[in-house]
Amino acid sequence: MTAAHAHAAARAAGPLPLAEGAATPAGMVRLAGLAVPVWPDGVTPSLLEEYQVSPPPVERPGETRRVLAACLKCCWSDLSADPWPGATAPVERVLDTYRALIGRTDDVMRNWAVGALRRLHDSAWVVMADGFVRLGPRCATWPVESYGQLKELMRRLPEPERGELTVLRDADLVEAAGPDDQSLAQPHAGRIDGARAEFDDLLDAFDERRRAEVVAAFMALEFAAEPVQESRFAALRDPAPRRVLAEMLARRGRTLIQQRERWTSGYDDAVAAKTGTALGESERAVLTLVLIHSVAIPRAEGLLPEDSWLSPHATPVDELRRHTQLPIGELEAALRVLRHAGLLAQVKAGEEAGGYVPGPQFHRLTQAARRRLQEELILAAGPHTPLAAAVRAQRKTGDE
Repeated sequence: MTAAHAHAAARAAGPLPLAEGAATPAGMVRLAGLAVPVWPDGVTPSLLEEYQVSPPPVERPGETRRVLAACLKCCWSDLSADPWPGATAPVERVLDTYRALIGRTDDVMRNWAVGALRRLHDSAWVVMADGFVRLGPRCATWPVESYGQLKELMRRLPEPERGELTVLRDADLVEAAGPDDQSLAQPHAGRIDGARAEFDDLLDAFDERRRAEVVAAFMALEFAAEPVQESRFAALRDPAPRRVLAEMLARRGRTLIQQRERWTSGYDDAVAAKTGTALGESERAVLTLVLIHSVAIPRAEGLLPEDSWLSPHATPVDELRRHTQLPIGELEAALRVLRHAGLLAQVKAGEEAGGYVPGPQFHRLTQAARRRLQEELILAAGPHTPLAAAVRAQRKTGDE
């Protein structure tokens, strides 16, 4: 697997499993059998704040941050060591810490905390299974310079109250009833090797200021929620550093996408074809329904331009329930995955239930990807129409 394919796979599905003895792809750090992408020059997506660029939205961001802090409080048992891999802790202990942090114990807050744990698990910030939780591999990417602030935060977080009926200490509970699931098994070591140099041959040609401008533009292209204005980043206005940006993205299986005077990045078509999708059948079915009701139907009625994949026309939840055979729990799980991936966004409509629209990831489609998606939507919405027959005939001709 090339480095570009490795980065594309990690972006699509999370930290990449590495076989013993396999080389760590450039631009990744090896963490006890996992490869996690790292950012150039040690910067983090927090750099976007300096440019007043919004990162991808997180559901209930305040709750998610507080629950991550509670996980860190419970799992970073030795502050003299690195936070990752830390120790395994019962989920109930994390929830107790969260309750102590917010000063509330009602069921609504518990449900929000459990939802935040799921989001953190899905994004590899924590690993959760069988009632236990530990820090995920993404925590290993925190800069060492941030440890001082994290330690101070841990000292300030309150300790949860313990009920009188608790007989065993948490450590005893983990030792006596720890899950067999290997996903919660403690790694044998922390960082095994650092990230191999990835962009130095491209960036060394610039002085310190210009290099910082290129790195900032790279981070904005990869992590901003919306395409960024060319005028905001010097490296996007100048053709020379823009070519360097294109090469940096290519090494990660990505490509530059221009929308008039705005820029973003997306999967390179050739890399995407070999990477495949991380979505399951349920997620693909639900996404197709939303695209039909929010894009295809409004477009056929002349309410959307031909090339738009974003839409203000929400698909009501009742419509999804009526046109899918998925059980309600599976439907809600699929919607959660699609929201988290940025493929769907939830909107409210006053006192009504609201619904779902295509998410910000649809900004990142290349022209070829837009064309393929258009064809797939034709096949899904009208499989027996002459237009669908023409699509199948064209694909058959292309394969021969």
